Amino acid sequence: MAKIVIDPITRIEGHLRIETEVDGGQVTKAWSSSTMWRGIELILQGRDPRDAWYFTQRICGVCTTVHALASVRAVENALRIEIPYNAVLLRNLIGGAQYVQDHVIHFYHLHALDWVDIVSALDADPKATADLAQSISDWPKSGEGYFAAVKNKLATFVGAGQLGPFNNAYWGHPAYKLPPEANLMAVAHYLEALDWQRDVIRIHALLGGKNPHLQTYVVGGMALAIDPNSPSAFNAHQLAELGVLFQRAKEFVEKVYIPDLLAVASFYKDWAAIGAGLGNYMAYGDFPLATGDPNEKPDLLYIPRGLILDKDLSTVHPVEHTKVAEYVTHSWYQYDGGDGQSLHPWQGETTANYTGPEPPYEFLETDNKYSWLKSPRYDGRAVEVGPLARMLVAFASPDAPSHNRVQELVTMVLDHLEVGPEALFSTLGRVAARGIETLLLAEASLQWLDDLKANLARGDLRIHNGELWEPSSWPDQAQGFGWHEAPRGGLGHWVTIENGAIKHYQCVVPSTWNGGPRDANDQPGAYEAALVGTPIADPEQPLEVLRTVHSFDPCMACAAHVVDVTGREITSVKVQ
Repeated sequence: MAKIVIDPITRIEGHLRIETEVDGGQVTKAWSSSTMWRGIELILQGRDPRDAWYFTQRICGVCTTVHALASVRAVENALRIEIPYNAVLLRNLIGGAQYVQDHVIHFYHLHALDWVDIVSALDADPKATADLAQSISDWPKSGEGYFAAVKNKLATFVGAGQLGPFNNAYWGHPAYKLPPEANLMAVAHYLEALDWQRDVIRIHALLGGKNPHLQTYVVGGMALAIDPNSPSAFNAHQLAELGVLFQRAKEFVEKVYIPDLLAVASFYKDWAAIGAGLGNYMAYGDFPLATGDPNEKPDLLYIPRGLILDKDLSTVHPVEHTKVAEYVTHSWYQYDGGDGQSLHPWQGETTANYTGPEPPYEFLETDNKYSWLKSPRYDGRAVEVGPLARMLVAFASPDAPSHNRVQELVTMVLDHLEVGPEALFSTLGRVAARGIETLLLAEASLQWLDDLKANLARGDLRIHNGELWEPSSWPDQAQGFGWHEAPRGGLGHWVTIENGAIKHYQCVVPSTWNGGPRDANDQPGAYEAALVGTPIADPEQPLEVLRTVHSFDPCMACAAHVVDVTGREITSVKVQ
């Protein structure tokens, strides 16, 4: 039996270590460990709750806005503040732009290299590549000369021994199946997406002042003054520019991302039976379509809230924040009442208790504590969060505003790949769900922009509700929670306010739901469960492990933050 260690496994923000046991050519057991500590909850104690969003947004520079939104919602929920309709739409537009950019980046720059053999593209015929590209899309950059230029650029990288972003991978691995022409097309679109995302994310600069950390959130609404007729406010000119940028985003998704996704997936249909994992999927829901507290009024949400258990799409169960709790049985924390219990975030404790080996170390002590992530559970169950969970809940929720369009898109993908609905519960299903969701929200964002324009045309310019802004109007004690569906999954912030200051704060983030370790009942987390049964062609080059873990789009900065890394290995793949 071989034991494989991949550390770090992420291409974006590191500090995720995966250990697996491999027997008979497949993974029989897996452990997920985050090797950094997050202490933001301790930093917030005693601070003004109106400032919490500004601090929590710095948890991560990748997800940018998500912690800000969850934080302001938590404080608004605690103080019963309802925001104006314009603020609802502005937050939706910021979130929609975040999803579209983030998902495209994930597909091309963080996950595609698990399926695309970059070096193989050097054997491609540019004419045949152009024919392939033109057969799946009318995207204008599809000529023979264009692909020849990309091939020459790649050859220059390889010839100089400087692969740059394409370095440190398993090129030539037998698990790669794309023909050279498909690989060259994917390389070209990888490079295009770099420029595209830089342009599209200007939406955040327009609506938030900057990216990655937007400056216009505020408890009670937004701090972006809008008046179509005022030269000193966000006006008709900027609204028109937003329309151009959102349309450009949608066009790239329709004509490049989705065709590429379907083309690549058609060569990897066997992955529709790999990586299912837990079979439990949870979505908090998001993108409210009217005013009102989205935490407590799920009927307002474009993407619905719900829980699917044991892959049963016939029943969508309700989700209640009181059923969220975290274990630290296998986490480097300690609870005053004992590490075998689970705590709701309002009672959550963040007391570091590192008991593992001193770095560098060969293997984790997996029978004991082995991660800086806690183990969140919903009503005692381990669940998966993220695009697949959201699209499954929307697919199975006939009353949801997004239901019909999700069903159309899911059916289109399944029909194109000639696979059945069971294919959704897999590594390939996660990849497909992210693409489906990207197109869904690219379309919806244009509608929200039209809604904003229409509301402004009616003369409604309100963006902030300051009725309960001053602490003198607050109760002596208040508790609230803020839910947001971040691109990587359900994100929750829980706050306790006492005498105008934060007494207690806890964040339960997507990569903790998915990447957390086993709990007191030995239930594995989503990464750990999904890896079991994964075929391994070459233990020295565990490409298949990367495919399943990356299908979740892990980003460990949100889940863990700040630790002494002296002596830590940068990259290692070990087989014993």
